[in-house]
Amino acid sequence: MATITLGVGDWAVSDNPQDIIKTYALGSCVGVMIFDVSRHIAGMAHIALPDSSVDPEKARRQPGYFADVGVSVMIEEMKKQGATRAHVWVKLAGGATVMDPNGIFDIGKRNILAIKRALWRSSLGPIAEDTGGNTSRTVSLYIADGSVNLSAGPRQWSI
Repeated sequence: MATITLGVGDWAVSDNPQDIIKTYALGSCVGVMIFDVSRHIAGMAHIALPDSSVDPEKARRQPGYFADVGVSVMIEEMKKQGATRAHVWVKLAGGATVMDPNGIFDIGKRNILAIKRALWRSSLGPIAEDTGGNTSRTVSLYIADGSVNLSAGPRQWSI
């Protein structure tokens, strides 16, 4: 089994059933997972910010950093590999309130809304999500069967 590890702003697409796409420490960041159930093509992005207008150069170099460009780039790559909208599901994880106890910036909530807007533009929406709260999450997406496992410290669960 090969693990594809994503850092902040990274994204990956795979159709190798041996692969696991994994990202750590989703605090206010959001993991966007898309899986084609018929072709077993999976994508994940570790989205950090909602809007690329704050740094267009970074958006060009690392589109997965921003919800407004990262989601569409990943969807386009999945289409190139044969994924079709009729056979995909979307799941979201993260978007917590961390290091902002008063919710002044609401980066997590803003990320979730921006991701959903980007998904809606492609006529997609999440079938499951584990978002909000105040705990960082680690997420693993298994290409072989599309299962999604989350963990926060010793606690583990699936969506």
